[in-house]
Amino acid sequence: MSKLMMRTMDLRGKTMSRAQLLAAMPRADMGTREASAQVQPILDQVRKHGAAALRDLEEKFDHVRPHDLRVPASAMQEALDGLDSKVRAAIEESVTRIRKVCTTQVPKPMATDLAPGARVSERWIPIERVGLYVPGGKALYPSSVIMNAVPAQIAGVDSLAVATPPASDDPRGLPAAIILATCAILGVDEVYAVGGAQAVAMFAYGAKGSEPQDGVILCDPVDKITGPGNIFVATAKQMVSGMVGIDAVAGPTEIAILADGQANPDWVAADLIGQAEHDELAGSVLITDSQDLAQGVQEALERRVPRTEHADRVRTSLGGNQSGIILTDGIDQSIDVANAYAAEHLEVQTADPDAVIDRIRNAGAIFRGPYSPVPLGDYMAGSNHVLPTGGTARFDVALGVHTFMKPVEVIEYDQEGLKPIAAKINDFAVSEDLPAHGECVLSRFLDDPYDKADLEANEEKAGLR
Repeated sequence: MSKLMMRTMDLRGKTMSRAQLLAAMPRADMGTREASAQVQPILDQVRKHGAAALRDLEEKFDHVRPHDLRVPASAMQEALDGLDSKVRAAIEESVTRIRKVCTTQVPKPMATDLAPGARVSERWIPIERVGLYVPGGKALYPSSVIMNAVPAQIAGVDSLAVATPPASDDPRGLPAAIILATCAILGVDEVYAVGGAQAVAMFAYGAKGSEPQDGVILCDPVDKITGPGNIFVATAKQMVSGMVGIDAVAGPTEIAILADGQANPDWVAADLIGQAEHDELAGSVLITDSQDLAQGVQEALERRVPRTEHADRVRTSLGGNQSGIILTDGIDQSIDVANAYAAEHLEVQTADPDAVIDRIRNAGAIFRGPYSPVPLGDYMAGSNHVLPTGGTARFDVALGVHTFMKPVEVIEYDQEGLKPIAAKINDFAVSEDLPAHGECVLSRFLDDPYDKADLEANEEKAGLR
């Protein structure tokens, strides 16, 4: 077997512009443009034919034709009854922790009094109906059910629907039992055995029924779609955004570890392997100013990768262009690189992690110190594991309660509040060649704001100037 080596990018002694640094970061190719040609016909079929198209597409892509596209309540209960007690305890602990964090995240209303009779306030309103996508494929993700459903529930979303692919080994075409059991634990009873781009289409457009068990309407359209998925799910979300809201167009998962010479190379290697296990396109990046640590991690990878279950997948991921070891001149350059990379998950394993974290501007989530590995956040930290990928942490944020709420401003002016600024509003409107804007305000105080010859005199008479 060939020696496993992560490629090394040596930035020592280099002065790079911001553009050069951003361009140098290791990234996986999203490929959504190429996928769109395959996704568009799927969207069109579901929009036109509803449940009939969903069954055809499930048979084509997931190799099973579900009898019940909407999972029966009895199947949900059966899955919950059959759940291993230890796994159930772990799921319930995860739910308890994220609920506690989410409860503290609920935005509070605010109000600003600008003058007597002049107030602007802000309300946070839950989104009415949300579709949560839970992927299948190389692994099952009951954790994704928790990370999407709990914040939505705490936000006060009225209607939650989950879509997840049918299990390939279930002759009834039902999703994996552990996904159904997790939904049952959370009290989510609207679950569909639909995966891929067709699930996104179902959420965006709704779907009429085609068989008696579907009813006239199988699924009503949603207002927002959240949850990760493969390239086809990501592309479909991108293509329906605007018609519905989406959380993000998620790319392959990634980790960056910012470490210095005091970090444990075996632990760093284990954390890189853990992220690489997700997918051949997963990104694993070490940022360090220590040549000794870099060498130690390479040696640890050579020992550890052959012994992990998904060794081939891990080896492909670590050896890809999206992964690598970045050598820097010192902690300052390491921080610059971390901010340019804007990792989905950023571990900080340095002698003074707080000093480093204070200077991190771009990361989906930050894991402080050697005892805060990324899988803690995946399952049970209480934080959310749906995070911005592909460098989008420079402007995007983790999924949370705020994802499922809308801030709406309420403008409250009475006569006393509006009068002192009425003439100023008119002046502003006229400067933009929108005189009717000003006239509608002046109408509250003048009988004839349209008579421009006498306007200033009338404004003065009314006490507006």
